[in-house]
Amino acid sequence: MKPPPPTPPTTPTTPPLRITVYASSSEQIDRRYFGVAEELGRKIAEQGWELVFGGGRYGLMGAVSRGARAAGGRTRGIILQQFVDKNVHCTASCELRSVGDMRQRKAGLDEAGDAYVALPGGLGTLEEILEILSFKQLGLHRKPVVILDALGYWQPLLQMLDQGFAEGFIQPHCRGIYQVATEPAAAIAAITAARSRLPTGIDPRRGGTA
Repeated sequence: MKPPPPTPPTTPTTPPLRITVYASSSEQIDRRYFGVAEELGRKIAEQGWELVFGGGRYGLMGAVSRGARAAGGRTRGIILQQFVDKNVHCTASCELRSVGDMRQRKAGLDEAGDAYVALPGGLGTLEEILEILSFKQLGLHRKPVVILDALGYWQPLLQMLDQGFAEGFIQPHCRGIYQVATEPAAAIAAITAARSRLPTGIDPRRGGTA
């Protein structure tokens, strides 16, 4: 009796890229933004990537997750327990993690992502995108960061950043730490093409250390 043929070696699978999306939770905004958010979610799912988001079901936060799920994508939400208690969480998310405070939530969103995209949003979104940029400036990560300037929403922020470069508050070689896209397809392309452009040898006398 012949011995059974050897079992072929298994090829390790690469886990899907996880994209953290920062976004508004407001429903009181122009409905065109919702279409952009849903399209971004679909594009992420079509790449075979996983969406990481703030776990809410309202606003652009909810729209991006709906778009991803509609295209068969996997979603992972990270949300405050108090929002779960208020029943504003996304019950359809493939995975939902509740945390006790905002610092834990932000850390969870940051740590889970392999890349970051900022949709239009308010103070929370603004804080999140600037913090992840400051972390990249300091060399704490080398992941792609994309500002999705839908309908020109982020133009004032981009102008402020340009002024920071022009007046020496931000070191000029840090311009490459983020990309700007005006539509979801361009945001996906920016992530796909991104390479680490983080400069070395930051001069603490020229800003960029805090």
